[in-house]
Amino acid sequence: MIEHYDALETRDHTARETALMTALPAQVAHARDSSAAFHQILQDVNPATVTSRAALASLPVTRKHELLERQQASRAGGGNVFGGFSAIGFGERMPRVFASPGPIYEPEGAAKDYWRMARAMFAAGFRPRELIHNSFSYHFVPAGSMMESGAHALGCTVFPGGTGQTEQQVQAMRELQPAGYIGTPSFLKIIVDKAHEMGVALPSVKKAMFGGEAFPPSLRDWFAERGIAGYQCYATADLGSIAYETPAREGLVLDENVIVEIVRPGTGDPVQDGEVGEVVVTTLNPDYPLIRFGTGDLSAVLSGPCPTGRTNTRIKGWLGRADQTTKIRGMFVHPGQIADIIKRFPEVARARLVVTGEMANDVMTLKVETACSGPDALAAKIGEAIRDVTKLRGAVEILLPGSLPNDGKVIEDARSYR
Repeated sequence: MIEHYDALETRDHTARETALMTALPAQVAHARDSSAAFHQILQDVNPATVTSRAALASLPVTRKHELLERQQASRAGGGNVFGGFSAIGFGERMPRVFASPGPIYEPEGAAKDYWRMARAMFAAGFRPRELIHNSFSYHFVPAGSMMESGAHALGCTVFPGGTGQTEQQVQAMRELQPAGYIGTPSFLKIIVDKAHEMGVALPSVKKAMFGGEAFPPSLRDWFAERGIAGYQCYATADLGSIAYETPAREGLVLDENVIVEIVRPGTGDPVQDGEVGEVVVTTLNPDYPLIRFGTGDLSAVLSGPCPTGRTNTRIKGWLGRADQTTKIRGMFVHPGQIADIIKRFPEVARARLVVTGEMANDVMTLKVETACSGPDALAAKIGEAIRDVTKLRGAVEILLPGSLPNDGKVIEDARSYR
């Protein structure tokens, strides 16, 4: 019998979408009225009209580098350390502050399961009254606290193992007999290898939930051979849980309290289901109300329902990074610039800038998909647009629709550096 964390996971799709779109305008209004940053970003937006995905797609995307830039500018001026994005301040409503590389500072609110990790842990097999060995970091970054708060919400006890000290990790696992592990897959492999080296058996560790790095099938099989069923979760320090793996092992199911869009890199334009693009998330978290936050990660919607009975949308998991900014002949070219070029030509469906040649001898070719007639004339006009937008000369190659790979790349650096 397949178990679910709660009834939200098996809702009718229409009921879920109605609930999300009903909550959306209030969250947009709250973000605009309660955070200085979104008061500026959304100043021309009427929240009452944002009641559909189409309306949401008209709002600007705020990407991580912009969050960092606003934080840095605010701190330099003696202002808010969060760049005006947090809706709460220091005190009882914010028990902790964390720092990610940048540094980017993230608030942790006081709500139970603030990062919404319990659902992912349940899908990975953890149950109330179990002991979890948590080897995510407890300092600077929020990962350790994210997992601990989720475990507590699930009714579990946590051993805060943190990172490093491999022999002591093995000793704690041998003596405490935890039901499972939460952390990066590479560190658990190190622990298991060390235990083997020490001649120590760890029979209690039967399950694991991984995050923070790739978890390829080869490593999944390696753990399975040792009696450990490992599952992935997809979360960020800004947003908390976004999606999680289930025993079906077919993609990642979206969390119930986020609205996820897949957009063309460098733009805010949603792509068709199945097409690779950047993951953009709107969270319903009132303390840190991020609206259309660009994660910089690539993924794609996976069609069909999850065999476990969970009815929320699935994504294919992490497929790379969306920021493909490339320096060409001394000039940076951004995915957004390619989007600006293509917007001038409605007859173009998709495009990819391919950079070839050797160092100091760059060749730039914009490959575009179109079904229009008169390709030579179109290529000439696109070439002019390339020079206008990037200040660089580039060739244009006309392709039939469907010719470009579905991998989310807008700029491909194929140069030789030998």
